Amino acid sequence: MQLTFIGADHEVTGSCHFLEAAGKRILVDYGMEQGRDDFENAPLPVSAGAIDFVFLTHAHIDHSGLLPLLAAKGFRGRIYATRATTDLCDIMLRDSAHIQAQEAEWRSRKSKRNKEIETTAPQYTMEHVQAVMKCFVPCEYGEKITVFEDAEKGGEIAVRFTDIGHLLGSASIEVWAREGVNTRKFVFSGDIGNNDQPLLRNPIRTEEADYVIMESTYGDRLHSSEKPDVLGDLVKVLNRTFARGGNVVVPSFAVGRTQELLYYLRKIKKEHLVTAVDDFRVYVDSPLAVEATEIFRRNQADCYDGEAAKLLQAGINPLTFPGLTLSITADESRAINFTEEPCVILSASGMCEAGRIKHHLKHNLWREESTILFVGYQSVGTLGRAIVDGATQVKLFGEPVDVRAEIVKVVGLSGHADRDGLLYWLDGFTEKPRRVFVVHGEDTVAAGFAELIGRTRGLEANAPYSGTTFDPIGNRFVYEAAPVPAKKKAKRAVSDVFERLKAAGARLIAVIGRNEGLSNKDLAKFADQVTALCDKWDTKRDTRKG
Repeated sequence: MQLTFIGADHEVTGSCHFLEAAGKRILVDYGMEQGRDDFENAPLPVSAGAIDFVFLTHAHIDHSGLLPLLAAKGFRGRIYATRATTDLCDIMLRDSAHIQAQEAEWRSRKSKRNKEIETTAPQYTMEHVQAVMKCFVPCEYGEKITVFEDAEKGGEIAVRFTDIGHLLGSASIEVWAREGVNTRKFVFSGDIGNNDQPLLRNPIRTEEADYVIMESTYGDRLHSSEKPDVLGDLVKVLNRTFARGGNVVVPSFAVGRTQELLYYLRKIKKEHLVTAVDDFRVYVDSPLAVEATEIFRRNQADCYDGEAAKLLQAGINPLTFPGLTLSITADESRAINFTEEPCVILSASGMCEAGRIKHHLKHNLWREESTILFVGYQSVGTLGRAIVDGATQVKLFGEPVDVRAEIVKVVGLSGHADRDGLLYWLDGFTEKPRRVFVVHGEDTVAAGFAELIGRTRGLEANAPYSGTTFDPIGNRFVYEAAPVPAKKKAKRAVSDVFERLKAAGARLIAVIGRNEGLSNKDLAKFADQVTALCDKWDTKRDTRKG
């Protein structure tokens, strides 16, 4: 049994852990890195085709975004996730593939204009998304599922998902791994939600674990000593901006944050709390956000809490209201920037890295009367972080744009628990875990939070770097990796078709490995077929005599 740390170690994005137990190979999350990349991630210890299961905490791209790449490289195992997470991944991974295709095409055109030979290929395509979605196994909260059992060798893997209140369908994951007489229980926190969010339930704590792997995004800060007045803060921003004749542009995560804002904006409009422009329009300019809002509606009975649940019981949809416009097509998106009346524009992406938000920033950042309203975490190295940190000029579509708009950050809408919220969740374990591993936090934050856990809770706590391996049976590190600074990423000048061929080869190796124990007759037939295939295509064999 062995646990290996792959991604989001001393970094906030790109979550990935590798667990080998009972002869099975398991990934917990396989996320894409977003923003600045500080450290090199260790490669997966095995080929994609050799991975048996993926356990997915939630649908955000920094936890799920590389799953199609896994499929492209030969993975055909099972992905266990909650039902809502499965639904959200279907739209979010398609959106990721679409954005990658657009950006690859743009970079390739730019290279051609500059008379460069390189072309850029996306990491994966829509075809790979379709392949990986076939691997999903939707699960219910609270149900313990045995995913593997070998009675003869005493091997077993079981999993259970618990509502963690971060995003629709988000979960902490309990994993039971048994090898003969040895059983170890792991709890992967995923992203721990903030309490008292407008739509989602509060995080549910888990009571037992041998090993806890937990996030530390806000492990060095508190949201506020007082309960934030999100509604009041939004009203002030809207009144102030509309009085100037400007727009309120909100770079909003299409899944989660957009739906929370719609909940607040419905309340503001219903109660006529904005006086500068009473009947203002709200645009949701993101096809992904529109689809996600429908998924929120479908899953409301399982995930909603508090006032939102009461509205539903009264037959009221908390996410719709008069004056709401959903923009789907590119023409509808462009038309928003020619609207003369002040309005609210919700558009993805939340960190301003891609998507339609960049067009709205181009039209509003330079306007002193407008406001850019940030309502979520901005990773280091992103355009959103640069604006929040006070940049006076940024580049959009290769052109400099002055930052003259009012920049506002509303607190209280965070989907992440703060330091005390993280500790509260950890205190839910009735018996001390053998060890706590701190991940998913910026370099000094992860290290500092691990030290805080040890000092205040008396627990053995570590913040491992990528590549670290741990023996859960012996409760010892097999290998403690050192930090490896990230290299500047080179252009991906590759042939997409050749990448498909390499992925097919990796899958073939995995299939061969899974057929050990087949009858000699069938193995001989398989070997002959592979040999014949090699003979047909091995056009570069060394034909020199002797």
